[in-house]
Amino acid sequence: MTTTAVPERRTARTDAGLASELRHSVMRLRRRLAAERHPDNELSIGQMVVLGLLLRDGDQSVGDLARAERVQPPSMTRTVNCLEAGGFVVRRPHETDGRQVVVSLTGPGRDAVLADRRRRDAWLARRLRDLTHDERDVLRAAAPILASLALAD
Repeated sequence: MTTTAVPERRTARTDAGLASELRHSVMRLRRRLAAERHPDNELSIGQMVVLGLLLRDGDQSVGDLARAERVQPPSMTRTVNCLEAGGFVVRRPHETDGRQVVVSLTGPGRDAVLADRRRRDAWLARRLRDLTHDERDVLRAAAPILASLALAD
């Protein structure tokens, strides 16, 4: 049986201290979740994010995807090109603006993002079971707050 080191619980006394602790914790959790990817999944985190955006929000232009991920359109174009070459997305002309192209998720793209989410969610659900009821309640309350922080400018 492996044991996991439990970090000492500290309470930040200042907003700057809280910012530091949250940054550190969120980044470590992100790295840990990234490590839970299926070993056969050769897509990058950035590519998986694009597939996730398309699954959640539906078809989008390359510009919309770039804005959502706060990257330059040429970077998003390269990502979409790779996804298209792999059969995870398709492009089609915009219905009303002939200058734009819309990116759509394919069946294999949908399958890839859902399988990835299931694997990571299962890992996190197992970790959450190790917490107390009160700790899980704190995380339930914190989840929407963290989401809003992630979207803030």
